[in-house]
Amino acid sequence: MMNHTGTCFCGAVEVTLTGAPAAMGYCHCDSCRHWSAGPINAFTLWKPEAVKVTKGADNLSTFHKNESSHRRWCKSCGGHVLTEHPGMGLTDVYAAVIKNFKFEPQLHVNYGEAVVRVHDGLPKQKDFPKEMGGSGTILPE
Repeated sequence: MMNHTGTCFCGAVEVTLTGAPAAMGYCHCDSCRHWSAGPINAFTLWKPEAVKVTKGADNLSTFHKNESSHRRWCKSCGGHVLTEHPGMGLTDVYAAVIKNFKFEPQLHVNYGEAVVRVHDGLPKQKDFPKEMGGSGTILPE
């Protein structure tokens, strides 16, 4: 099995990811945009057992605006590391924090909230795929 490593901005927190993500893509929801301070958030979703904090666990803090997303960040540098999604049974480790990782996005989620239009040929879900509890509605680019 392949391992990947990710860190916060200063390197005080490190995570090791085992295997392959369940999904990769872009989220356009208001919460992700605000948290990432950007117009789009690139996500990699992993089963929780594939994500292990291997350094600096005591340096991670948590914020959750609601119970669906527990956002984890480094107390030293403020760098965002991951978001646990208990209801989905998945953990989002932000694509930008994973070293030497080939990010291969499969879709856009919450495109109904998009502030930037992306023309990349990927499916644009209005919210989430049906399998993830969404409407499954595809929007045009």
